[in-house]
Amino acid sequence: MNLFYRHGILSDLDEIFSFVEASIKKMISENIFQWDEIYPTKSDFESDIKNGELFSVVDEDTGKIAAIYVINSEYDDAYNSAVWNDNGNNFRILHRIVVNPEFQNKGVGTSVMLHLMEELKKESVNSLRLDVFSENPYSQRMYEKLGFVKTGEANWRKGLFYLMEKKL
Repeated sequence: MNLFYRHGILSDLDEIFSFVEASIKKMISENIFQWDEIYPTKSDFESDIKNGELFSVVDEDTGKIAAIYVINSEYDDAYNSAVWNDNGNNFRILHRIVVNPEFQNKGVGTSVMLHLMEELKKESVNSLRLDVFSENPYSQRMYEKLGFVKTGEANWRKGLFYLMEKKL
């Protein structure tokens, strides 16, 4: 599979939200109640695109968007409770990473994460931070295999989330 990384564009929005909705249904069928009709919304992704923070990962063979992710330095106040390994301000936060269900279980999530970490290293970013739903074993396993370590916890509307960090 040949993946091409680019900034998301507004014309991606319908395709993105279509597979986000499919991903939510799939998660619910697997008893992962992380996302719903309240979050994330189509307008969240629209804002991410307009802010230049959403990246589309396109499968060059099919032209379909295989995954998306949002990267920036913004975080919820709950992140302040974590014991971060990198105490400086040179970090990024990963938000709303979604692999299109058509491309799941093919290593796309890991490929995206490895690509993202390499790009951040080129920008001399020190660490990547994220939160993962405590009841999403698939994401937890992927992040742990990639070397992310748990630095704290946050309780949000949907339950317990683990705050994690990878020093780059």
